[in-house]
Amino acid sequence: MRHIRSAPALAATTALSAAFLATAFLASCGTDGPPPRVPMPSNVPTSPQFADSDAVVAALGRAGIPCLVTLHTAPEGASTTECTATLDGRTFQYEVEVFDLERFSRDEIGTAIATGRTVHHQTFVAAGNWHVAAIDPEYAPRIAQALGGVVLPGDELKIPDYPLPAIPSSPRFDSVESLAAALDSAVGCEDHDADPGGSLTCRTGSRVGRSPNCAVLRLHPSDADRDHYLREAISHPAIPAYLATGANWSVNLCDYGLADRVAADLGGVVVSYDGN
Repeated sequence: MRHIRSAPALAATTALSAAFLATAFLASCGTDGPPPRVPMPSNVPTSPQFADSDAVVAALGRAGIPCLVTLHTAPEGASTTECTATLDGRTFQYEVEVFDLERFSRDEIGTAIATGRTVHHQTFVAAGNWHVAAIDPEYAPRIAQALGGVVLPGDELKIPDYPLPAIPSSPRFDSVESLAAALDSAVGCEDHDADPGGSLTCRTGSRVGRSPNCAVLRLHPSDADRDHYLREAISHPAIPAYLATGANWSVNLCDYGLADRVAADLGGVVVSYDGN
């Protein structure tokens, strides 16, 4: 269930680390066998086909869409490359997956895409034997043009108007770097990685004897923007989220056990969802 707590309302729970990138897998579910197959949409062309995900990444690079590889895997019959790209001063992510059609049918690929679109609300670009999950749907048309694929929008994620706690009007931070400094004093905030979009990531936990884990720090231009961001963070089915938040800031923590400590030390409250 979704929990909305003032810090420190609960003792820190067992540390759970999670970095969720929503993906669709060609796999069975439980003991009832694989889910019913969903054919590839009829508007998805059968070409071009690529040998592997590296070939797709190379084609995107030639079209001016870069890839800083964050993960590459090659299970039997498929290959996957996760990328971070920066265009026009904005950073976004995408994931390329290519399948061997001698091992996987287009219906199986279609099933994977359908799962991502309906369950995880992802937007895909697809053709031939591949798909690209566009984590930021805004870039999907450009990816489709570069690769000769079509855009398959994800189902709209409806964000309920969850009640939020009374959020203190202070302290306020004048920059995300000053928020990072406060977080560092509380629990640690090392290896900063600033996003041109305004957020900052770092590793937490070093100052309180916990294993380093990720945190995403963000400043919000208005209360409405902050509240929308909080509600969106706790609205994804089966994906836990623990955030410390205050006047014009939020810290989305991968180490859930730090949420109460961070909120208390920074003068905020906790908004969380345990994934159920």
